[in-house]
Amino acid sequence: MESKQLPVRRVVVYRNGVAYFERGGRVNADNVQFQLRKENIGDFLATLAVLERGGQSVRSASFPVSLEKDEEDMDPELSAALDRWDGKKKRTGELRRVTLELGKGEHDLSVGYLAETPLWRPSYRLVVDQGGKALLQAWGIVQNQSGEDWKDVEVALVAGAPIAFESTLAEPVIPARPVVTDDGEAIAYVPEGETTYERPEMPGPGALGGVGSSKMGRGMAGGAAKPADQDESQEEAAMEGMEMAPPALAPAPVAEPPAYSLVPRDSSGLARVQAQTGATRYEVPHRVTIPDKSATMVLLVNKEVHGEAVYLYSPDGGVPDSYVHPFRVARFKNESGGLLERGPIAVFEKGAFLGQGIMESLPDGGRATVPFALVRSLTLHKEVTQDQRNARLYSIEMGELTIERDQVTIFAYHVENGDKSQARVLIKHQLSPGATLWDPPKGTEKLSGDQEVLSPVDIPASGAADLMLEERQAFRRRVEFRSTEARTAVRDYLKSESVPQQERDTLELILKHAAQLQALDDQETALTREQRELEKGTQETRRSLQAVKDNQQATALRRELTDRLTLGTRRLDELTKELVELRLRRTEQELRLRDAKQGIAILPPDRRK
Repeated sequence: MESKQLPVRRVVVYRNGVAYFERGGRVNADNVQFQLRKENIGDFLATLAVLERGGQSVRSASFPVSLEKDEEDMDPELSAALDRWDGKKKRTGELRRVTLELGKGEHDLSVGYLAETPLWRPSYRLVVDQGGKALLQAWGIVQNQSGEDWKDVEVALVAGAPIAFESTLAEPVIPARPVVTDDGEAIAYVPEGETTYERPEMPGPGALGGVGSSKMGRGMAGGAAKPADQDESQEEAAMEGMEMAPPALAPAPVAEPPAYSLVPRDSSGLARVQAQTGATRYEVPHRVTIPDKSATMVLLVNKEVHGEAVYLYSPDGGVPDSYVHPFRVARFKNESGGLLERGPIAVFEKGAFLGQGIMESLPDGGRATVPFALVRSLTLHKEVTQDQRNARLYSIEMGELTIERDQVTIFAYHVENGDKSQARVLIKHQLSPGATLWDPPKGTEKLSGDQEVLSPVDIPASGAADLMLEERQAFRRRVEFRSTEARTAVRDYLKSESVPQQERDTLELILKHAAQLQALDDQETALTREQRELEKGTQETRRSLQAVKDNQQATALRRELTDRLTLGTRRLDELTKELVELRLRRTEQELRLRDAKQGIAILPPDRRK
């Protein structure tokens, strides 16, 4: 787009394919003409803002309308959608003339509008130095395909993408209208009539008129029917010589809405608004000339930041060897004061090129870790073990105890260094869903989303080092009060001073009954084991006696086996009696424990006050 009367003074390029153009100058004419690309007229009409020093004098904006022969009967929006679908979106560069009609005399105008333009692209350089310092450079690449040269213009690049849709205001739209025909009217059905009779008025005040009443008859005979009570009140007012109010108040006249005045907008403030809404704008401090159909690189950032070149273990499916070897990465902090958009970055150190990588969008104050090489002198192996730890009282409801335990997963990283210099490796660890990192190593950082962490480990030259990361994830399950983990959970709960005394007494009584019940269970287990062993021994003794019963030389052996069988049988009888008594006591203890449990209820933590 081009206007010799109003040259381009300022260009603000965004990251979504649009740019804001600001033109200005003095015009001693009654119109201003713009040469616009055909496809940009809609955007121009949708975003045009004009300001004149001393007042608003733009009267109208006219533009040509033409329809392709094959699109005359097609809805413009459908035509545009088909163009995009077919990949044939028209970018012919064909120019159209838009004319702004002005008042007579000289005008000092400032015109701003949006138009399509290639988005600007960032490119970065990082020069790593000693002591954790680095030089960060950010360049912006601006392309001019507007159809005119940008001569000595102010350029601003915005790291953000405001909503900017493609407008079709330049395309004529004729909506479909309903078709009305006159076929005449004919009543094909003859309705039946109704006959009513006038009856004497019902006595008493406030009688209601209805079908067959005298008041309804008067209303029907007089033309337009009136309510009976209204007719009666008018008659009474006439008898008393009073002025009767109208039956219904006429609606108050609706005030005309105030006329809206189009206050000229300061077009130079459009870009500032974007800066105030959170987008980062880079103002180029000097004027730039960008010829048509060319590109220019402008320096945006040139600042010393905290940065270093380290190693990163981050397995990537596209690089199979990364499961064993770490990447070499550039790591730095964004101290530019604004957002750095996603773009390529080249890394240098000691006058040498180290590699290239892609930096994701980085907010001010954020840290970037950009891989640019794979290092095979470092090898890494990982082992995983699992365990369950701790027992916390979660709830007691309806006599059921629920405890909470920790599922512990330990990740052991073993790193070996085959180089003759010390190395620091950042291990990128993906946390399991729902798990948290327990007691993270010193220097561990959380990445975005809190589901990934970076933990450092230093490996001596030609040596090895280990890094342990422990994940914990809570799970709940119901247990018996007499179990060891249940009693541990209750005792830990009672250590809190906030437990009410009545609740404390009940829990201590439950612990007492549970401990006694567990002791009875242990005794029963021991006696049952002894009973099985004795039964087995007596059976073997009986088989031995059976084998030597006819041997005359085994008299002493038969006597010994008989005594052993007698003692075993006697002990079995005693064990049977002890088990019966023990089971009775156990049943009584279970009843005591059950009654004690009914007297307490502890809600889950999320339901406690």
